[in-house]
Amino acid sequence: MITQQQILQWLQTYATFIEQNKDYLTELDAAIGDADHGINMNRGFQKVANQLCSLTEKDISQIFKTVSMTLISSVGGASGALYGTFFLQASNAVTGLSELTPIDTAKLLETGLLGIKERGKANFGDKTMLDTLEPAINTFTNAISQGNNTLEALQKAVIAAEQGMKNTIPLIAKKGRATYLGERSIGHQDPGATSAYFLLKTFLEVIEKSQ
Repeated sequence: MITQQQILQWLQTYATFIEQNKDYLTELDAAIGDADHGINMNRGFQKVANQLCSLTEKDISQIFKTVSMTLISSVGGASGALYGTFFLQASNAVTGLSELTPIDTAKLLETGLLGIKERGKANFGDKTMLDTLEPAINTFTNAISQGNNTLEALQKAVIAAEQGMKNTIPLIAKKGRATYLGERSIGHQDPGATSAYFLLKTFLEVIEKSQ
């Protein structure tokens, strides 16, 4: 079972990781975007981190709703809307829960992914965060259906996420600012795919440490 406390630890860990890597994310974005992905993500998740101490008595759904509203209101560009939508839709999948079974966790991730796809109107292969999240979350769900526990499924999902992130390098961007570059977007790793990889990577780190 994943606990409410582990969810809070995940959000704090991700906020810290984004702060430590904001320059790297901005560097990636400078090559094909507005050079602000790291700055925007750090701004939003620092605000999330500042609220975590007030969420210790909330269930997981309420935590995610707070994260969503914070990101939507404070993160510029598409990132705020997409990450905000992920957490908002995920919150609807775990209403009233303070612990998550492996199936609950799969439902949370799948619902969040669907929210991003509907909001962003992107497809797999468009050189976006979906290129990380879709194979990773499909891998997680398949692993759970085959009897893996949450930790085992996350380990497999993070491997898929990393590969999906790297697979954006040779792609032509079909969404966002990078589309203006056309073939010049080839050879650059997508910053959104990278921050999405970090999201799952830090989730795994928190679960591993609790074992």
